[in-house]
Amino acid sequence: MKKVLIIEDHKDVRENTMEILELANYVVVASENGKMGVQKAKEWLPDIIVSDIMMPGMDGYDVLKALSQDEQTAGIPFIFLSAKDEKGDLRKGMNLGADDYLFKPFEAQELLDAINTRLKKTDFLQQKFSKTTKGVNHFIKEASAYLGIELLSKDRKLQKFKNREEIYQEGDAAHHLYFIQEGNVKVFRVTESGKEMVTGMYGKGDFIGQLSLLNSEGTYLDTAIALEHAKVMSIPKEDFTKLVYKDREVSNKFLDIISNNMIHLQEQLVDVAYSTVKQRTARALLELHKKGFIEDKENKERTGVEILREDLAGMIGTAKETTIRAITDFREQGLVGVGKKRKLVLLNKNRLKRIAEFGN
Repeated sequence: MKKVLIIEDHKDVRENTMEILELANYVVVASENGKMGVQKAKEWLPDIIVSDIMMPGMDGYDVLKALSQDEQTAGIPFIFLSAKDEKGDLRKGMNLGADDYLFKPFEAQELLDAINTRLKKTDFLQQKFSKTTKGVNHFIKEASAYLGIELLSKDRKLQKFKNREEIYQEGDAAHHLYFIQEGNVKVFRVTESGKEMVTGMYGKGDFIGQLSLLNSEGTYLDTAIALEHAKVMSIPKEDFTKLVYKDREVSNKFLDIISNNMIHLQEQLVDVAYSTVKQRTARALLELHKKGFIEDKENKERTGVEILREDLAGMIGTAKETTIRAITDFREQGLVGVGKKRKLVLLNKNRLKRIAEFGN
């Protein structure tokens, strides 16, 4: 049962509010002033707080400020009650972080609806969703229920792609976001000179095509092909648009799920600008190893994939010939090797890490 803390200095209003909530099967605790309310909130940690604004001593605004500064109570949904209907009061409360605002006298159903809405929102936002097909489908179901809409992508089947099979092509109409459940995918653009520029190597748990769906021209900004094999789930653009634009809280959670690692992308851009080819090559190899693209002499179960030198050069941001020289140098030092089917094998991870960080 959900716990509700009521902070209200008027006895009749306090008792009436308690009765409404108890009849709706909430566990209710009440406080007659702001100072006691803050203390009870910290001791009891309710699921939601309903507080009057105009109270002697510590008013509702001060209560919200105090609770917002405490890590344990900062995330508790907060609803203000007030006998005033001035816009200034409402704006001030919302600016402080209040979740809702009810004017007295209020109807019982109005109070219950406000509390139910806030609790429903909090329950959704606190959920953790794994980056698996099951986790993504679970998020879509929960988001659909929260938004009160039907989405097309619930429990969609996985599409299978063979080695070097195209998932989408640069310039085509962008109709889907793609989630990689299994396998590896290369994403690239074709330069004016006709050369491929690799923009990313992605694996299990990654999304591709996000920026293309936000592209005003409505076309894919790059091309994605499977490496060896891949199982991919598609999410229609219609669903993508609803999840991004219909509700800010849902949008923030959805974008966090599909963003892969934007901090890492930023680091890669700085890497290209300031690091040596040797450092960039070492970092690219370590990143590919982390994602399972490169074999590991200590892990026989990891098979890796064949990585073309052109693709590796595109990741590093240099010419293929320069990349080949860097790989050859690493091979001569015993840092990497070449296994079956020209697959790279990582032989000395610690040494590569040192080169990636210090350049020697």
